[in-house]
Amino acid sequence: MGAFGPIHIILIVIVALLLFGPSKLPELGKAFGKTLREFKNGTKDIMNDNDETPQVQPGTRKEIRSEKANVQEAQFREVSEVSTEEKVEKKPQDSRRLPD
Repeated sequence: MGAFGPIHIILIVIVALLLFGPSKLPELGKAFGKTLREFKNGTKDIMNDNDETPQVQPGTRKEIRSEKANVQEAQFREVSEVSTEEKVEKKPQDSRRLPD
């Protein structure tokens, strides 16, 4: 199945003539053209909207990096506190006793 060829277009025009008559065809063509134009303009607007990427504020990246560093530092502190607590909770073994 290929694209529309000249024979297909002629067949469509003949069917349209038989269905609507010669007096209605100019009105239908005008309406079809208007609809097609509006569709193209709408798709063009959508494509232009996608092209407009939001601009990043100059200080935003620095703020994000600063927050990231703060979060990483807080996580590191929490991990070191947990590992220190684990060391404190473990009772030292009596070195005078022989292992079983």
